[in-house]
Amino acid sequence: MAQQRDDNQQQGNNSFNPARRGLMQGAGLGAALSLMGTLGGAGGLIASAQAAESAFPSHKKWKIVFVNHVTTNPFFVPTQYGIQDACSLLNMDYQWTGSATSDAGEMVRAVNSAIAAKADAIAVPIVDPSAFDKPIQAALDAGIPVFAYNADAPRGKKNPRLAYIGQDLYLSGYQMGERIVSLIDSGMVALFIATPGQLNIQPRMDGASDAIKKSGKKIDIQTVATGATVNEELSKIKAFYLGHQDLKGMFAVDAGSTQGVAQVMKESNLPAKGVHGGGFDLLPTTIQLIHEGYLDFTIDQQPYVQGFYTVMQAFVFLSSGGLVGPAEINTGLKFVTKENVEPYLNTSTRFEGKTDKQQIVPRSGAIKS
Repeated sequence: MAQQRDDNQQQGNNSFNPARRGLMQGAGLGAALSLMGTLGGAGGLIASAQAAESAFPSHKKWKIVFVNHVTTNPFFVPTQYGIQDACSLLNMDYQWTGSATSDAGEMVRAVNSAIAAKADAIAVPIVDPSAFDKPIQAALDAGIPVFAYNADAPRGKKNPRLAYIGQDLYLSGYQMGERIVSLIDSGMVALFIATPGQLNIQPRMDGASDAIKKSGKKIDIQTVATGATVNEELSKIKAFYLGHQDLKGMFAVDAGSTQGVAQVMKESNLPAKGVHGGGFDLLPTTIQLIHEGYLDFTIDQQPYVQGFYTVMQAFVFLSSGGLVGPAEINTGLKFVTKENVEPYLNTSTRFEGKTDKQQIVPRSGAIKS
């Protein structure tokens, strides 16, 4: 059941791009079946009355264990809300476990514990190129489906996980690199990374570096490891800037380091000195400092749906007896800048992790693709 990843993977027939398709809405699968019948009319495969009367078969409250590499990191708050919402919709249960400090060994032990506890499904970010191969295969051998979310095995490497739900990490880094060279012609550019080598962020670093080098511009790339906690990241970024005040840009490939870059940019008023900055994810401080003009951009990867869609994949697999799915899901890549940051400032929802309140968010006007 191993699948080979390659550069064209997300274009395959079994991929699903949520940027082009909406979430399943309504009361659940029964409502979806009713809608199918309505759209089909009298000649449809499922008559409206039949669909309305059909209830999805009762099932045990399947439990999916989410193993994570930074369990307390604020980036994953919306991911956990997505998990909760999907579990509520589908009558499932979940456990959030793993490591708070990106310890692959601790994560592997959590996977093994989930197998021993006979979890119905397991989800894990593959942040190490080989550490998860055997435990994932052991889970599959025990009849437990395993999905990768947020981070996947390296391109070209086999891993037995059933599907990946997350951003194309190398491509997102490459596009960040292209944005960097559009802002900076020459000089030192610092690229900050929380934990070098980890597969949820290292591909972004690789992509950014490749794009900068391909540009041919005389840019001196300095890669800097910052650490797994936001306080440590801020300290390392501040120290690097104080020792390299002639730099032209500060960019990061993870949420905490991006927030730290934004804070240092504001503290030293670096935009006024011609310094550019940017990074990834939508932590509230990052969004606010983009609005204030201290950061050029951040890149959204939609962590909410990384949780929501993973639960959906597990549910469909379990309810169909393995006949349906799994499928690759690219959770998107969007540049958020001062020009389009306003909606992120004016809303407070579970979708970006700002509140635990359940709500339907209203919108109006044309939709820009």
